[in-house]
Amino acid sequence: MYTFRVTSLRILVILAFFLAAPSSAHAALIDLDALLDLNAFVDEVTNPFFPLKPGTTFFYEGTEDGVSQSNSFTVTFDTKQILGITTTVVHDRAFEEGELIEDTFDWFAQDAAGHVWYFGEDTTEFDPDTGLPISTAGSWEAGVDGAKAGIIMLANPQVGDMYQQERAAGVAEDQAEVLSLNESACLPFGCFNNLLLTKEVNPLDPGIADHKYYAGGVGFLFGDRVEGEGEEHTELVRVGAVPEPSSFLLLGSGLLGLAGSRRRRPRR
Repeated sequence: MYTFRVTSLRILVILAFFLAAPSSAHAALIDLDALLDLNAFVDEVTNPFFPLKPGTTFFYEGTEDGVSQSNSFTVTFDTKQILGITTTVVHDRAFEEGELIEDTFDWFAQDAAGHVWYFGEDTTEFDPDTGLPISTAGSWEAGVDGAKAGIIMLANPQVGDMYQQERAAGVAEDQAEVLSLNESACLPFGCFNNLLLTKEVNPLDPGIADHKYYAGGVGFLFGDRVEGEGEEHTELVRVGAVPEPSSFLLLGSGLLGLAGSRRRRPRR
């Protein structure tokens, strides 16, 4: 009887531990309203997992359901004032088999603690066959129609952290959860250790989940669809630089002669 009692007690203790332990399905999101201080922002985005140095372009390639995809993510020298905060403008262009399908301007800013906030996006979807714009769905701006800034990258991410990346109800509601801080991977771009791994979901698109890997000093490295229909993979293939705006003035006369041809969208 004594052995039975001890064993039963251990089982109850173990059950109580697991019942009390938080699970990702029920873990609370970080309270971003309590975290956001509009009077505590800095000029540059230097978070090691999401650095935004103006003039840098990140080039990504991958596939979605077997179709070739590519992205260029350019940190511009432009800024945009939102809710009194000077945000960095990022120009993100998505291509499908070489054809432009989405053209987006994202707005990011970093607070004094190191959190990188996402203040919205101005996005346009294009018909790859005609090159004509067909939708601006998904566009939002903090402070407009009830939308609020989300966090794209925490200052000190810890396993189990859950946070809203977008807070525009019914329009953009992406969320992320930190799964690991010590992943490793080798890509053609390079080999990396101590990768940050997050799981991203969108309540507006239930059943879909992506894993994203971030490298310190680089940023987003690669991502995969892990739940839901379809297959998707994208990875960083190159990091380049663009000249400062003043440099374009020196090349102005030469560029004017090419302007017409450069605006033409490549055809299949």
